[in-house]
Amino acid sequence: MITFTPSELPIPKIHQLLLGSIGPRPICFASTIDKQGNRNLAPFSFFNVFSANPPILVFSPARSGRTGETKHTHDNVKEVAEVVINVVTYDMVQQMSLASSPYPKGVDEFIKTGFTPLESELVKPYRVKESPVQLECTVENVIELGQSGGAGNLIICKVVKIHIDENMMNEAGQIDQTKIDLVARMGGDWYCRANGDAIFELQKPLTTCGIGVDILPENVRLNDVFTGNDLGILGNIESIPSLDEQNAASLKYGQVDLHKAQKMIRNGEATEALAWLWNL
Repeated sequence: MITFTPSELPIPKIHQLLLGSIGPRPICFASTIDKQGNRNLAPFSFFNVFSANPPILVFSPARSGRTGETKHTHDNVKEVAEVVINVVTYDMVQQMSLASSPYPKGVDEFIKTGFTPLESELVKPYRVKESPVQLECTVENVIELGQSGGAGNLIICKVVKIHIDENMMNEAGQIDQTKIDLVARMGGDWYCRANGDAIFELQKPLTTCGIGVDILPENVRLNDVFTGNDLGILGNIESIPSLDEQNAASLKYGQVDLHKAQKMIRNGEATEALAWLWNL
């Protein structure tokens, strides 16, 4: 491992290490206005959702690492404490990137990028028509983390109205993750497209409690054949296989074949695989 101490590094190096390590990061495509009513549109990848009750989003338009100046978005929300956060999809990514250009204050990025402004219902900034999810927000607080270049400014937003393209919804009334085609930020010039093989389902143990990797037989837990993901799947099984289940697996499959058991684990037959492996 290479070890770094942030206080001993130049800001650009810290920036590169953090952004290269922490990702993909969702993109806040923020629409704001100043007190004169001038529109501004800019993307920020220091962004996420932090609460559902109340519905809170936080993003951070950091000070320029070169000049130390604040972003127009930061200045605007201090003048008009409202913002529309639009999600970014693959079909929008080139125009979104153009909006990050350092245009002078007062330049309308809606016009520069070719995006279509839509009037909001509860706030003054405009929505981006091309975005499938548009979140009207009031700015609850602005926390300035520093006055030097690279310092973040936490914009804490409360969602007051949500607009969603009905074509993005599934029959259960949820946003279909296979349709929305979101884009996220990586390090440098790299982005990530949340589509196709890049997305996968993993059931969360919200109401269940697995036995844990520590309960697995030592010959399984310490075996080089099984990866951490394999052990995690086995550890998520809710109970130790009964003697009857162990005997049934032995009769069905015979002598334990570790590689076959691994295929079973990865093909959704983990409970049976664990019963087979238990007496390894």
